[in-house]
Amino acid sequence: MAEAQLALMQAQIEPHFLFNTLANVRYLVENEPAKAVSMLDHLIDYLKAALPQMREGGSTLGKEIDFVRAYLNIQQIRMGDRLCFDFRIPEALLSRPFPPTMAITLVENAIRHGLEPCCDQADLTVSAAADGGQLRLTVADTGTGMKAETGRGIGLINLRTRLAELYGDAGKLVIEENTPSGVRAMIEIPDSGAAG
Repeated sequence: MAEAQLALMQAQIEPHFLFNTLANVRYLVENEPAKAVSMLDHLIDYLKAALPQMREGGSTLGKEIDFVRAYLNIQQIRMGDRLCFDFRIPEALLSRPFPPTMAITLVENAIRHGLEPCCDQADLTVSAAADGGQLRLTVADTGTGMKAETGRGIGLINLRTRLAELYGDAGKLVIEENTPSGVRAMIEIPDSGAAG
């Protein structure tokens, strides 16, 4: 049942991004061919990272970060200098088990609701830490900040449902204001890859 729900959630998200990316490639082919080639290369990286996730029940933090990086490379071509991003992921955590598509949901949400409607330039940072038997992934942006509907979109509702199904009370999604601007979203799960 959980796998069927995951497949349904992924099917709701993927076509929108793929069609938008292909439309961008089409435009770039005529106007900026070098950028079109770069975007196609990043789309190939994205699909290589995404397709195994669609078939597998589990993943690692490293695979999810590869997926996110390919997505952000595509968005950076589309948004240009408006988007700057950074990864702060300790190498020791890359092999830790992490549920598929949760990281990309946070990043897509930050781009769509925080960065696209905002500023001439915004930053997005993806970081991870392990502490006290918990693994925490954080996506922080310097975009528009909290609104009344922040955290109530379908992607985040689905993410909360999946966390509860997989981890019960030990899985958390926390959304809070980022200082000085923007939103910080954190997924916290039991660190089953920790030694001990």
